[in-house]
Amino acid sequence: MKKKSFFLAVLTANSIYLVKAQGNGMAGIVEATNMVTSYFDPATKLIYAIGAVVGLIGGVKVYSKFSSGDQDTSKTAASWFGACIFLIVAATILRSFFL
Repeated sequence: MKKKSFFLAVLTANSIYLVKAQGNGMAGIVEATNMVTSYFDPATKLIYAIGAVVGLIGGVKVYSKFSSGDQDTSKTAASWFGACIFLIVAATILRSFFL
C-alpha cells in the first residue's frame, strides 16, 4: 500500500509539473524565428560568393570555347550568365520574402 501511495504522489507531482511547464509556445516560436533570421545575412553572403565563383568559372569556360573557335560560345555564355543571375536574384528574393 505504501508503494502504491508513493507512486501516486510521484505521478501527481510529475503531472502538476508538466501542466505548469506547458505554455502557449510563443517564446519558442519567437526564439526559432530569431535563430532563422540570424542565418539570412551569412547565407546571403555565401550565395553571392558562390555566384561570383560560378561567374569566374563560367567566364573561363566561355573564353576557352571562344578561343578554340567553338560554335556554341553564345549558348554557353548565356547559360552561365543565367546561372549567376539566378543565384543573385534568388538570394535577394528569399531575403526580402523572409525578412
